[in-house]
Amino acid sequence: MAYKNDDPLTQTSATELLQMLARREVSAEEAARAHLDRIITIDGKVGAFIELRRGIALAEARRIDEARARGEDVGPLGGLPISMKENLDMQGHASTLGIFARRNKIAGRDATIVGAVRRAGAVVLGRTNVPQLLLSHETRNPVFGVTSNPFSKGHAPGGSSGGEAASLAAGMSVLGVGTDIGGSIRVPAHWTGIAGFKPSLDRWSNRGSNGALVGQETIRSQCGPMARSVRDLVMLFMAIDPRAMAAEDPLVAPLPLRDPRTIDARRIRVGYYVDDGVIRPSTAVGRAVVEAAKALEGRGMTVVPFGPPNIRDAIGTYFGVMSADGGKTAFGQLEGTTLEPTLAPLRQTAILPGPVRATLARTLRSVGQERAAWLLSQIGEKAVNELWRLTKAARDYRHSLLDAMDRAAIDVLLCPPHATPAVPHQKGSQFQLAGSYSMLYNLLQFPAGVVPVTLVRPQETSRKADSANAKGDRFEKIAQTVDAASAGLPVGVQIAGRPFCDEEVLAVMLALEEALDGRSDRPSVPRFPAS
Repeated sequence: MAYKNDDPLTQTSATELLQMLARREVSAEEAARAHLDRIITIDGKVGAFIELRRGIALAEARRIDEARARGEDVGPLGGLPISMKENLDMQGHASTLGIFARRNKIAGRDATIVGAVRRAGAVVLGRTNVPQLLLSHETRNPVFGVTSNPFSKGHAPGGSSGGEAASLAAGMSVLGVGTDIGGSIRVPAHWTGIAGFKPSLDRWSNRGSNGALVGQETIRSQCGPMARSVRDLVMLFMAIDPRAMAAEDPLVAPLPLRDPRTIDARRIRVGYYVDDGVIRPSTAVGRAVVEAAKALEGRGMTVVPFGPPNIRDAIGTYFGVMSADGGKTAFGQLEGTTLEPTLAPLRQTAILPGPVRATLARTLRSVGQERAAWLLSQIGEKAVNELWRLTKAARDYRHSLLDAMDRAAIDVLLCPPHATPAVPHQKGSQFQLAGSYSMLYNLLQFPAGVVPVTLVRPQETSRKADSANAKGDRFEKIAQTVDAASAGLPVGVQIAGRPFCDEEVLAVMLALEEALDGRSDRPSVPRFPAS
């Protein structure tokens, strides 16, 4: 059988493809087959998919075509091909999290969001790769191997929704669903030139979403949509009714959606910052934020500088909460099975006894590694009363930031999603701190999304230390290595907003995308995987 990798349908946006399906210019089966063919022919260079539902997906597409021909309602996504992150339960399939021992843990029902997407008429092509335990911005595990960035085979696509991002960026699906507990939707979107959105906590159901930190409730993972553009992202978000999900998951607030396309973004006041004070952003990342601010101003919006208070303390709280059990819950799942080597440093750090950790932190500080010493002092097992203190600190910070936004009359925030563009493979294992820009909004449980803005210019690959004391800093050295290999890689910006103001965040993301349309230096997707 001959398979095509260049069918025009794989180059079509989800919005345009849905219109073509509605006019019956193309069938759902043709759309599914085009994308399945592309997966078969090019995914060997990317490694995005861990399994395909080829026969089942084509049969589902044919049923949609037959229903449409009879004049029946086929749902708001009727016939669109979609991919799903591997940690989301699908009936009859295992969510392994990249762990051999979980291959026989077969789900008896779909995750609520998977069922909602299928009821909306989308055709699930298959499931996409994740990092082991979902604890990395590199998508690699011993069960399914490594996923590469379609813009550069030598770079990671981000994580933990890296397989989803790679599939979308390479034109193998038109829509996707990911999850996010530390930038896991937004960092991959930023690194692969696509759009991604983490809704307010429980705006989309998380029932049936699997993670490594079972029972950790202070900072929770959130399902969200991913797409090639903000327009497509909004279409997917609007197709899923929270009121229907609330009937299956009582944590979902049964609130109706407002269409972001009807919101006048000029009424929304934007505060922006370039540097969160944890790790200074790359030149291209900082430029993207400034250019996005100017683009929004050009759309008639008020955009002002704004500095969230005490971000470093908030990030310390994030790492303190996430490591409060000393790694027992996550790494305990690997007993008797294979550990992904890039997770070894994280495991070693998590299990260090308190006295050893304190001694090592003092040693690091004495040799000028202040940031590494500070991070080490945040991580590690804690007593219950200390976890409760951290939980209170997280809630207090949420109120302090909202109060600061009130005083400045700020509705949404514009900032980087990550300190750098995509990292080369195996460079991210000790660079988690650079994800602080996204982690902040997991701690706060605010809605936040990413819009692709630009590409790294050749002259932006040189990085100078931010101070004389930082010249030997390990994070600066990693950042220098990342920047040196970043020419031509995508760069996005992050838009975040107040809880349950998801529609305002999406409205600003739409306004930014419209303001940037036509620029020649924006990331172009879908693309054939780079060598």
